[in-house]
Amino acid sequence: MDGLFSLAGLFAVAFVAATILPAQSEAALVGLLVLGKQPPVLLIVVATIGNVLGSAVNWALGRWIERYRQRRWFPVSEKALDRATRWYQRWGRWSLLLSWAPVVGDALTVVAGVLREPTWSFLLLVTIAKAGRYILLAVIALGVL
Repeated sequence: MDGLFSLAGLFAVAFVAATILPAQSEAALVGLLVLGKQPPVLLIVVATIGNVLGSAVNWALGRWIERYRQRRWFPVSEKALDRATRWYQRWGRWSLLLSWAPVVGDALTVVAGVLREPTWSFLLLVTIAKAGRYILLAVIALGVL
């Protein structure tokens, strides 16, 4: 039962970390990897799914409420959104490979929604980016190299 709670917690932290709320999914993943009670591949998959779904919330937010971007409660600052929009306009959907990055990554996922990035390409590129980050963290944490 402990393992199930650990996985659920990891999923929740990874999900929240991809949205506007502050959370550290990397620390949760590394902590669980070091404990060694679950297979690393399972932990990476759970963290990736949670983080991608959190990013999908940002995408939906951008797609449906962009008209509210001037409001105080909008999830991404105007400055970060403008910077992400410039990146997105310059590099297109490939900029989503930076969706793992702090601050600008969240903004990029919102911009992808605002600019109507198709769901399939959004999910594919964000999954590659998020999984790649978690795999790299696992390799470092477990000393595989």
